[in-house]
Amino acid sequence: MASGARFFLRMLFASALTVSALAFAQSEPDNFAKFSISFPVSSSARALDGRMYLLLSTDPGDEPRNQIDDTPASQLIFGVDVEGLQPGQPVVVDERADGYPVRSLRDLPPGEYYMQAVLHVYETFHRSDGKTVRLPMDRGEGQHWNLAPGNLYSKPEKVVIGKGSTSFKVALDRVIPPIPEPKDTKYVRRIRIQSQLLTKFWGRPMYLSALVLVPEGFDTHPEAHFPLLLSHDHFVSEFSDFRTEPPDPNLKPDYSERFHISGYNRIQQEESYKNYQQWISPGFPRFLVVKVQHANPYYDDSYAVNSANLGPYGDAIETELMPAVEKQFRAIGAGWARFMYGGSTGGWEALAVQIFYPDHYNGAFGACPDPVDFSSYEVIDLYHDKNAFFIEGAHKRVAQPAMRDYLGHTTLTLEENNAYELALGSHGRSGEQFDIWQAVYSPVGEDGYPKPIFDKRTGAINHEVADYWREHYDLRAILEKNWSVLGPKLRGKLHLYCGSADTYFLNDAVYKMEDFLKSTTNPPYDGEVKYGDRAEHCWNGDPSRPNYLTRLHYNTMYLDKILDRIAKTAPAGADLTSWRY
Repeated sequence: MASGARFFLRMLFASALTVSALAFAQSEPDNFAKFSISFPVSSSARALDGRMYLLLSTDPGDEPRNQIDDTPASQLIFGVDVEGLQPGQPVVVDERADGYPVRSLRDLPPGEYYMQAVLHVYETFHRSDGKTVRLPMDRGEGQHWNLAPGNLYSKPEKVVIGKGSTSFKVALDRVIPPIPEPKDTKYVRRIRIQSQLLTKFWGRPMYLSALVLVPEGFDTHPEAHFPLLLSHDHFVSEFSDFRTEPPDPNLKPDYSERFHISGYNRIQQEESYKNYQQWISPGFPRFLVVKVQHANPYYDDSYAVNSANLGPYGDAIETELMPAVEKQFRAIGAGWARFMYGGSTGGWEALAVQIFYPDHYNGAFGACPDPVDFSSYEVIDLYHDKNAFFIEGAHKRVAQPAMRDYLGHTTLTLEENNAYELALGSHGRSGEQFDIWQAVYSPVGEDGYPKPIFDKRTGAINHEVADYWREHYDLRAILEKNWSVLGPKLRGKLHLYCGSADTYFLNDAVYKMEDFLKSTTNPPYDGEVKYGDRAEHCWNGDPSRPNYLTRLHYNTMYLDKILDRIAKTAPAGADLTSWRY
């Protein structure tokens, strides 16, 4: 037989085998696990939009919904969007769902799991920009899907997933209850207003709130007016670092993984009680500490600036909420008597608000701030890198880290971090870090949701969006472009602190901000940039004490600098005495 004929027969035989194998594969039912999830029919039930989560855990220590995070200890989550889901109508979660840390149910190892489901309920917003979007409104929990009142969930159930056990039914027969309204105390007061600016933007009533720590003697010295210290932070429902009772002698000590120290819960109570004792001591300066509550449909706070996707939160806080706070709590109400501080998100906010509203405040202390230069957006250079997840080489690519531990070991890659967010929500609705940066900094996409800065599946960076970010929110770029105008207003007001081993590599952007600030001479910035040697997130400027202690004293740790600034900059006739009783 000729060689050409033999080759033809071999190819024909191979082709027949391939077709046969494909037909066999298509005729065989897949063995991937599938979960049918529904909520019961009742007289009060209605159609719902949201994100359906399937949760699987191998750890019986807690409900699966409380075991999902961005650490190596995270259990499993798989998410799908639902729109108009009717009572009794099943939602199938299968291998097409976005998963984390396992990306797809097709890759789920067989075995025993604790199974739970949660429906994170969305609300429809008809915004003033003409866009209609479905998002999870905060319900007093600070944008935590596993705790959000009104979310439906199931009782955890032990199941065996594997051969012969691939289809499961789950009933969402429970509802997360409302959170009780906290009450005012002698020292902690609350204020809540409806924001007209935000209500107009979102097309439904929107509110801003604040917690106010009032000084000793606030009620007995009605003639006194006080300096105001705005503490930027994530969503908080109390001053956790202020305790009016002695530490609990029966408190069982815990272990802090973050700080590698035993009994940290006891330390927190001890330091919080010390703060109270200092607060009421004779001769201690009397001032207000304010924490803004601005949880929104995308995150637990708004980043305190105006945004195309979140609306005019900056103006709403500065022109609606803060005047109401100052009036009700007798603040001095002048720029020379207002200061800001915060760490991480709060560090960026303190610096950004000082830059965007330079006359409103007399100083900002930004500890471990979120990226202040987007050429060091964690480890990503948004302006020159092509991919956010990998360093691309000629014949290889290297996965880039999102988090490191105190010894520098990578605990989460950027690709994994964004897979986590994608499982929690499509269209930037995860309520997590990269999605809120994108929501605040990006223009609005055609679909009404934030225009992606990079593809969450591939990591490909959109440089047109990056250019928008640079123009509107890159703090270093804004200062460099506008220093002739901003410099005179900001002289002596900018203070940055960061650990040289920051968990999220935030020190890289601080280095670049420092390079600019220290090179400016007309006028000089006259502020401060300091680094904590080998310090992790979130070092805040005190080299004499460990971070696990200094983070519990934010409300007084910059006080000496603030008092000195007041003494040097207060105008003639300013009130420097009524608050020093």
